[in-house]
Amino acid sequence: MTDITRRDLANAIRFLAVDAVEKAKSGHPGAPMGMADIAEALWCGPFKHNPLNPAWPDRDRFVLSNGHASMLLYALLHLSGYALELDELQNFRQLGSRTPGHPEVGHTAGIETTTGPLGQGLANAVGMALTEKLLGQRYNRPGFPVVDHRTWAFLGDGCLMEGISHEVCSLASVWRLDKLVCFYDDNGISIDGDVAGWFRDDTAARFRAYGWHVLGPLDGHDAAALDAAIAAALAGNGKPTLIICRTTIGWGSPGKAGSHDVHGAPLGAAEIAATRAALGWPHAPFAIPEDIRAAWDHRLAGAAAEGEWQALFARYRAAHPELAAAFERGASGGLPADWAQIRRDLLEQAAGREGAVATRKSSQNCLDLLVDRVPELLGGSADLTGSNLTAGRHSRPWHAAAGGVPNYLSYGVREFGMAAIMNGVALHKGLIPYGGTFAVFSDYSRNAIRMSALMQQRVVHVLTHDSIGLGEDGPTHQPVEHAGCLRAIPGLDLWRPCDELETAVAWTLALERQDGPSALMLSRQNLPQYSAAAGRADDIWRGGYILSEAEGPLQAVIIATGSEVATAMQAQATLAAHGVGVRVVSMPCTRRFDQQPAAWKKAVLPPDVCRIAIEAGLPDSWWKYVGLDGAVLGIGEFGQSAPAAELFAYYGLTCEHLVQSVQRTIASYGGSDGDF
Repeated sequence: MTDITRRDLANAIRFLAVDAVEKAKSGHPGAPMGMADIAEALWCGPFKHNPLNPAWPDRDRFVLSNGHASMLLYALLHLSGYALELDELQNFRQLGSRTPGHPEVGHTAGIETTTGPLGQGLANAVGMALTEKLLGQRYNRPGFPVVDHRTWAFLGDGCLMEGISHEVCSLASVWRLDKLVCFYDDNGISIDGDVAGWFRDDTAARFRAYGWHVLGPLDGHDAAALDAAIAAALAGNGKPTLIICRTTIGWGSPGKAGSHDVHGAPLGAAEIAATRAALGWPHAPFAIPEDIRAAWDHRLAGAAAEGEWQALFARYRAAHPELAAAFERGASGGLPADWAQIRRDLLEQAAGREGAVATRKSSQNCLDLLVDRVPELLGGSADLTGSNLTAGRHSRPWHAAAGGVPNYLSYGVREFGMAAIMNGVALHKGLIPYGGTFAVFSDYSRNAIRMSALMQQRVVHVLTHDSIGLGEDGPTHQPVEHAGCLRAIPGLDLWRPCDELETAVAWTLALERQDGPSALMLSRQNLPQYSAAAGRADDIWRGGYILSEAEGPLQAVIIATGSEVATAMQAQATLAAHGVGVRVVSMPCTRRFDQQPAAWKKAVLPPDVCRIAIEAGLPDSWWKYVGLDGAVLGIGEFGQSAPAAELFAYYGLTCEHLVQSVQRTIASYGGSDGDF
């Protein structure tokens, strides 16, 4: 082939997508076909990346928010020179391939975030652009713009229909994320057909109202118009940019273009043949002419771009060695060099706490130390700072950080947006995000919490007002089922600590782990402190441990979390006065306990001793620890509006009821239910 045109380059994307979907007999060809020209304009234009080093810190970030168009991204990665071979495209959507149905970060080189749940990729992009801005403020010095990249996002109608788009796009304007550029694929089609029946927003007016720079609508198949819009976005005006691109879904398909028939199904052999003829693409499936491959190959240009940055960073390191070391540590996800001492100081502070303290306050006590000594922390709350206690003494809110780099965000009443933005912050690297809301409102953000677990990102969710202990606000605010629901998310460490030392251990482990998120469910009401016996912090680290051993022969084990540990300790003392030996096991994190060696679990929960669990929440998940001959005291219904003490009595979560349950269980115990 000679005289390669830009349409030829775009058609390479189109037919790789068409052929992969056809071979898999599954997938979404329409969006890749419709957005191919936009992708060519960006990836063959200003997009800064190095296929030979996908982790280059100052690369541009690219997010495909409409993740069902995954073959668009796989084609781009393959053609531009990433380690994604042609046979992987031919194995699209097959078991074990690196081309799953939706892009997955960490699974395929060059993928910046896992997308598919619509709107969340856009939110991740906002988080990435936010991180670039904050890191630039922290590390850049005159003559040394070591943090200077953009975040580009593709999104579709579905992303803008999802409510999360409103939450995060409003914030992007407040934060003036002028290096965020989004391309809206305005093709007018979703799964049910023409979106005019259910989506008639004036998108341009909506984004102008947010305070965005809006370009278009323009012809998304016109290379010159796309180039002009990108140039205008690069010129900048202090605002995030939305480029509205009118496209035809399935562009080039004579019989299906512009219809929902091409959204989520293969074109079929006959239509593919017709499309090849219509677009003048005579090549066999998956065949890309060498001259087109050469035109797409970005490896040399990418290596040169990174080389220039590496040279800049070498000069930066010589001029600002401490800043350079901190930047590199953050980019690799590391903690401060003196983390071991920070950890010791934090645990010593927590172990010395006296008097009854709500664990939300214990968390703030931890943050008073951590925010000062772990500069990577980026905190926030969804309009509940004074209730979540997520701001430490050294927190500097964005809206009031005159003279310093902000390290705290008021997200407003945007729980879902906050959680998904935090995922973007974590994915970018350089900062460690944490954010707070009431535990009951984790329902709003649960899918983003799930995504942080799926992506194995270090995000910390601070969830306060953890039970009926919040009292009079009633069932709308009482998280009866939430601990159980969150524990069901694979890879999420849910901590429900009983005192400040357990809270401090939870914080240290949340920051140390780099393979997933953590959630801290914290009390509103004050809770007693327990003995800081030697080795107790190490025991807490295991997720479940013996807090208080029985007096005399062991007859039963009480398992408790959070505020119910105090009830268990009271019951232990009452039973001991009647000659009944009961052990109290605190289990602040069931997932960590489940990961312990069998010997530890059997030592803590002997298989030949009856067990009773108590937690002010859904009882279902505790049966695996107590067995069929055990008992669980919990709440299997929604709460009530009343003072906390009355509610605990109403639901039988008292010392008296627990003592009775232990006595009944001992009397009826029939033996071991097996190993744990």
